[in-house]
Amino acid sequence: MAPKHLEPRNRSSTLGILAIAFWLAAIIGVAVLRVGTHDGTSDQTVAKPTSTKSFVSPTPSPSPRLPSGTSYIAKAAVPTVEVFARPNAAAARQRFANPWYINDNRNAPVPLVFHVEQVRTDGWLRVLLPVRPNSSTGWIRASDVTLTTTSFRIAVDLSAHRLTVYQGQKVIVKDTVAIGARATPTPTGRFYIRALLKSPNPNTTYGPYAYGLSGYSEVLQQFAGGDAEVGIHGNNNSSVLGKNVSHGCVRMSNDLITRLTKLLPLGTPVEIVR
Repeated sequence: MAPKHLEPRNRSSTLGILAIAFWLAAIIGVAVLRVGTHDGTSDQTVAKPTSTKSFVSPTPSPSPRLPSGTSYIAKAAVPTVEVFARPNAAAARQRFANPWYINDNRNAPVPLVFHVEQVRTDGWLRVLLPVRPNSSTGWIRASDVTLTTTSFRIAVDLSAHRLTVYQGQKVIVKDTVAIGARATPTPTGRFYIRALLKSPNPNTTYGPYAYGLSGYSEVLQQFAGGDAEVGIHGNNNSSVLGKNVSHGCVRMSNDLITRLTKLLPLGTPVEIVR
């Protein structure tokens, strides 16, 4: 079973992400938060990751060229980031609020980030967008964000049921994963990590952690009351790994996703191929 995702009330201001049916506790990588569970019976405490090794010092004058295996992440530095169809367009076509809120919970802010696909020397960046259709891009002003670089990236090969994490050109993690069933396949394309969530109960379908991605199911418009965003998460049944069983999410081993939470920043690129 895949996570529940919530349809945003206003896509231009907030975006739902991995609102799992039993509710995950909160976002990792923002601050220490206390967020009530769905039934209100208890609070969960979540903290920042212990490692930020993937980030380097902000780059005030980004170079269009980076070493192979390295890419830019754009973190919003303004309350609203405008997205344009092309550089220097007269009007924005979309706007994204910073921060945005999981389940519209004001106690659960998530910093707005984008993965950068192209840098222009005139102050414009082409970024992946967390909207339908999958792998959509748009242009934002470099002055609206802070740029950092990451050498991490995730590659998922659906045919091989294989997830590989690279640091530069080096493979640091390989795992056999479960993917979408025939009727609800995992979408292919270019994505990035939007949020990291910690489960209050690691002994569930979702395991201890879940990454919310910028992509959506291409066959489901809704799932369990939400908008069918996909994610990468742990599991409570290792026997399903290597099989086609989910509603579109990628399930991996709990020990390896726990390891990744100490390494991967929001904005890490994810490529899924068949």
